[in-house]
Amino acid sequence: MTTTFFDEASAQSEIKSLLVSKYFWAWAKIMINSQKRYRPNEDRIAYIDLFAGPGRYKSGASSTPLLILQQAIADHDMSQRLIAVFNDKDEDNVRSLQNAIENLPGIENLKHQPIIWNFEVGEDIAETFERMNLVPTLFFVDPWGYKGLSLRLINAVVKDFGCDCIFFFNYNRINMGLNNEFITDHINALFGANRADRLRADLDKMNPSQRENAIVNEICVALKEMGREYVLPFCFKSSDGKRTSHHLIFVSKHVRGYEIMKGIMASHSSTVEQGVASFDFNPVSSIQFRLLFDLSQPLDELADALLEQFAGQTLTMKEIYDRHQVDTPYISSNYKDALNKLEDKNLIVCDPPASNRRFQSGKRTFADHVKVTFPPKRLRRE
Repeated sequence: MTTTFFDEASAQSEIKSLLVSKYFWAWAKIMINSQKRYRPNEDRIAYIDLFAGPGRYKSGASSTPLLILQQAIADHDMSQRLIAVFNDKDEDNVRSLQNAIENLPGIENLKHQPIIWNFEVGEDIAETFERMNLVPTLFFVDPWGYKGLSLRLINAVVKDFGCDCIFFFNYNRINMGLNNEFITDHINALFGANRADRLRADLDKMNPSQRENAIVNEICVALKEMGREYVLPFCFKSSDGKRTSHHLIFVSKHVRGYEIMKGIMASHSSTVEQGVASFDFNPVSSIQFRLLFDLSQPLDELADALLEQFAGQTLTMKEIYDRHQVDTPYISSNYKDALNKLEDKNLIVCDPPASNRRFQSGKRTFADHVKVTFPPKRLRRE
């Protein structure tokens, strides 16, 4: 790790911490409520950060571990249930993190005091998690590069009930390292050997945008093939705003977690067009970037896609959303906006119709139970 990485909380680091801490809060509340209702004998949840760092930036700003603990301290249920485990291979980081935790106001009120490890993350830790039956756990895996991050590790930490993972995908370094024979083993562990070989063979034919799409898509497909159905990447641009630095990738087995994180990521996207988020963060306000995004019409594209996919069918708004939203940038409100537009153009029939639905905040509502009838393709108006 570079010595300057924790000198200052960059805009990218602050957004990354917000995404993780906001999801942790929502996830923890759901897990606790589920335990109370359906699993009364279970009274523990966990947060595990395998590359925790020193706890505070040199500027004094809190990094993710302290934000998580502050949330737990402030909530009675979390304070009595959370087991927090932080790991870092750097002994100086471990000492700094321990000191920062000990000085957190209210830390003594946590039933389970935080656990701090000092290990290098590798195949041995992946094997340990494979053998364990985990309580509901949110894992944050945030390596500076790629060493220690593997499909095996991610699969091991999300295998049990209620376990989700958020990991740092250092696109810039992985992109440069794919054809570096000295780190072949690390890249193969991340993608799988066969998939990595296919990428190496194909990437030279691609432009930079195609190359990034291919690399990110391959890691997402690899996770899905392991049964981790819900995978959601969020892109971070470099400090000059000109290239991709890294992605934060969310992995879950449950659609509810996917929906929650999708909403959080959408709310922190740098650009929104027609109400549709870009799912990236650019620290530079680039006029060129915004103009390029303005050329797209994502809501219109969604409306066209719905007409195509559901031609001749009648479904509720919720059914349409559930069947279509995975692996798209669209959230629930985008579907309602697109359906309202289609209804205004008489391209769909709704029950109840627009005349019977109220307005809220200047927009016509479109409840989950509203039924939508799509015309057969041959009857569609141009």
